[in-house]
Amino acid sequence: MEKRFADQVAFVTGAGSGIGRKTAELLAREGARVGCSDINEKALVESVNAIEKAGGHALAIPCDVSDSASATAAVQRCAAELGGLQVLCNIAGVLSFQHTEETTDEDWHRVLGVNLNGTFYVSRAALPFLLENRKSAIVNVASLAGLIGQAYCASYCVSKAGVVSLTKVMAVEYVKRGLRVNCVCPGGVSTPLISNFTPPEGADAELISRLSLMTKLTRPEEVADAIAYLASAAARSVNGVALPLDFGVHAA
Repeated sequence: MEKRFADQVAFVTGAGSGIGRKTAELLAREGARVGCSDINEKALVESVNAIEKAGGHALAIPCDVSDSASATAAVQRCAAELGGLQVLCNIAGVLSFQHTEETTDEDWHRVLGVNLNGTFYVSRAALPFLLENRKSAIVNVASLAGLIGQAYCASYCVSKAGVVSLTKVMAVEYVKRGLRVNCVCPGGVSTPLISNFTPPEGADAELISRLSLMTKLTRPEEVADAIAYLASAAARSVNGVALPLDFGVHAA
């Protein structure tokens, strides 16, 4: 059976855990040589070891996506050592929940630095390599929080809304050059990131209740499946899409 990403190189940020790890594993099983990036070097090595143990080909590339120089160096290393770049998956992200009036400058810049700046820095560095191939793809991980307003997470919502907008900008800008750009917008996903969610002290339960339709969490492998589809040739006509994975919350 032909593998969807045979002879392709993929670069995956946030590959040390959760959605990033499942995506890197899936792309490797589907034939890609995967550049795995994460700021957590121990977790990153674990991901790469798991991929190689399963017969895949992966390279550990430690990276802080919020740092422009680190992001650029990581992408360049991936392309140089694995032989180009056809698929980019921007998955690295951080969460924050607090009252907006209590959001510090440090927290605001930390969340936007990873979620939005990181997506931009990595994409910018990857574009010259992706544009060498007329059938390349970028898949960003935004969030349901980038599509709706949600109390107590101003920095997170703004950062993910920015990812949705950046996705659409690049989709339009590069459509004639053979590059597709899409994003997935998961609701709650059963990852270590969401397990740290705690509403801030004094939070109004009614303001959080709009998420009540989401009676269960999406599994990270389900998000990885959606990412792989959007990156694959099967989605060749799909461009500029922000795909909710939220059991219908956004539709409601």
